[in-house]
Amino acid sequence: MKKAIIGKKIGMTQIFDENGKVVPVTVIEAIPNVVVQVKTVEKEGYAAVQVGFGEIREKLVNKPRQGQFKKAGVPVKRLLKELRLENSSLEVGSEIKVDTFAAGEKVDVSGLSKGKGFAGVIKKWNFHRGPETHGSKFHRAVGSMGASSSPSRTFKNKKMPGHMGHVNTTVLNLEVVKVMPEKNVILIKGGVPGPNKGVVVIRNSVKA
Repeated sequence: MKKAIIGKKIGMTQIFDENGKVVPVTVIEAIPNVVVQVKTVEKEGYAAVQVGFGEIREKLVNKPRQGQFKKAGVPVKRLLKELRLENSSLEVGSEIKVDTFAAGEKVDVSGLSKGKGFAGVIKKWNFHRGPETHGSKFHRAVGSMGASSSPSRTFKNKKMPGHMGHVNTTVLNLEVVKVMPEKNVILIKGGVPGPNKGVVVIRNSVKA
């Protein structure tokens, strides 16, 4: 059965394993996710569950979204997200908790990467710089954009300056080091995408 849970990245720390070695871990707080809707192959054409995550005051949620939670009979949540979970026995109102995962399991973690703002081609695409001497005046510029006569345009996907980061990113095959159900915390070896307090989704590893 596929498993997944939504959590909030708290930050990084380190723990010691049974051999006394330091293990760098990311701390993820995953308070119970509440199932708001179950989608089936017969009705929607695919299997998934819609879950709510995070606390929020009801008056801060718009009326259509409030109606979704009211129909399901669950408290209003800050975030509503769909998780593709085939062959799942979850029902509306049930909770997904951190003890869904166990130490030693391999997982994939997805989240929005840190935004870096506007960046030039050297920082964003690792372009080489121009010569620094002899008054070339070409140091960190983009360079040639393409032929001017034919095709008289720039092709799509040309690597150019622009907004860097803040894109959906997934890190594969990370290891669950420790699960602490009493604190709703899961420790994952290594780094995961996004800033502290960013929302991440932990799923079964697709390649393990």
